[in-house]
Amino acid sequence: MSNTAVLLDELAAERDENLVHARLRAWAAVGRPELRRAGILRGAAQLGTVLWAGGLSEGAQRGLSALRGDLPAAAVLLPALLTAAGVALRAGLLAAGDAAAARGGRTVREGLRRRIIERALPARGPARTDLDDAAPARAVDGEVDQLTDWLTGYLPARTTMLLGSGIVLAAVACRSWFVALLVVAATPLLPANLKVIGLGTQTAVRAQLAAIRTHESRLLDHLRGLPTLVGLGAHDDAARALERDDREVAGRTEKVLRIAFLSTAWVELLITGTLAVVATYCGLVLLDYLHLPVVPDHMSLSAALFVLVLVPAYFAPARDLAAGYHARAQAAAAAELLTPVLDAPGENVLPPAEPARPARRTAVSPGVRLEAVTVHHPGRQTPALDRVSVWLAPSRCLAVTGPSGAGKSSLLAVAAGLSAPHGGHALHLLDGQAVPAEPSRVSWVGQPAHLLPGTLRENLLLARPTANDHDLLGATAALGFEDLLTTLPQGLDTVLGERGTGLSSGQSQQLALVRALLRDAPLLCLDEPTAHLDPEAEQRVLSALRTLARNRTVLLATHSPALLPLADQVITLDHGRAR
Repeated sequence: MSNTAVLLDELAAERDENLVHARLRAWAAVGRPELRRAGILRGAAQLGTVLWAGGLSEGAQRGLSALRGDLPAAAVLLPALLTAAGVALRAGLLAAGDAAAARGGRTVREGLRRRIIERALPARGPARTDLDDAAPARAVDGEVDQLTDWLTGYLPARTTMLLGSGIVLAAVACRSWFVALLVVAATPLLPANLKVIGLGTQTAVRAQLAAIRTHESRLLDHLRGLPTLVGLGAHDDAARALERDDREVAGRTEKVLRIAFLSTAWVELLITGTLAVVATYCGLVLLDYLHLPVVPDHMSLSAALFVLVLVPAYFAPARDLAAGYHARAQAAAAAELLTPVLDAPGENVLPPAEPARPARRTAVSPGVRLEAVTVHHPGRQTPALDRVSVWLAPSRCLAVTGPSGAGKSSLLAVAAGLSAPHGGHALHLLDGQAVPAEPSRVSWVGQPAHLLPGTLRENLLLARPTANDHDLLGATAALGFEDLLTTLPQGLDTVLGERGTGLSSGQSQQLALVRALLRDAPLLCLDEPTAHLDPEAEQRVLSALRTLARNRTVLLATHSPALLPLADQVITLDHGRAR
């Protein structure tokens, strides 16, 4: 590769890195006041260090004088009180700084998690289809937490170093200008070391996080397909593949830790070397062995102890900043993984969306118009929907039939505004005006019913958080499901397991219909609402659907002939085309 190509690659990498750090700063803006306050408080805590160092050094001086009989023993009381006050002041300011950093970091993380969830589950507009299923969960649960040390450690550390080190340097200069000069002479070596730390860490951390993400995706895929793997006898091969991935992640993690320890050790070596030079100077002066031009050759024991205590304190913020460089590299690597989840293609910042309130049934039911809608699913050559056009008048019911895989669920998702078509338009007609399809107008009942771990009451309140028990019981009775509660051991307080464990399939579907009634949206989408139900349960659901469909626009995807009488229109899909 030519020198020009190498230079261009380096410039491109530097530009990308600058964009990543600019994005990180933009994310952190919401918590910056608290993080700045944390840096100031931590820097001001060095005042406490100066106080207790002064008390300790003066106490040692007076203690020796008291042992010789030159001073009474009570003379050490004031330095002891000064030491205690300094320790208390330092502890209080550090605690306040840590609390402020925690608040700022929590604000930033909560904001990012909110944006990720809004991207994955938008209240307005279609959901994104360019991410794998686990990406938002990984981002919310793990990758956002990778920013914690950077937020609470690195960002405040820069302010802490400027303020805290300045306070300590001024105190040292008051007792010995020559020691202050030695410390200042060693200071420029720190930024160079910090830059090396950043360069050495970021690449390793990026590779580690990418390996973790790949390993998690493969593990999820293997768990999903475990019955198939066992049936094919391929589970041992899958286990070995996961073991190789695990070893790779462990190796990359070990490399990151090795770099972090070595880089931190180099900073410690620099600080220790500076302290050794200062200690040697103080010892030679106290022993009256040093006689050089310009160099001070006199120093009291109190002054020597004072500067020796404060030299490590001067470098302490720099040590924290050095540790923060590892957190900075970790945050930059996490930001590269978070960016595709947070930002839509071609966007860098997601503007805050106003919360969308679901339209109530008191509003006019919308019509639905699909104009030459085309939908492609990843990994499939043929479209799920191929230029499908539908017009449904307000307060009417459309049944969509066809074999499995014909595109029925895709059509409902596009019509509900949950999925964006790759071609054509999905519109809702409100008072004669065509507007983009939006899920805030929709109640969705699919199969299987998605229930969360918790009580039955909590699952119902997902549809209307302000509802009381009277509302919940009334909605259940309105659909004819009174025995849904009487047959359960604890009624609304019945605890459900994951995916509704504890309820039969018929009871789960009844609960989903009650939630749809509570949501009370004017557009109702039903995706195979009677699938996997026995005839008796199907008839109960059918009766409830008649009640639920009143004064609503309904889209119904079904295989069951028993549901077709509900429809005012029927279309059949075959390989993504309407006929």
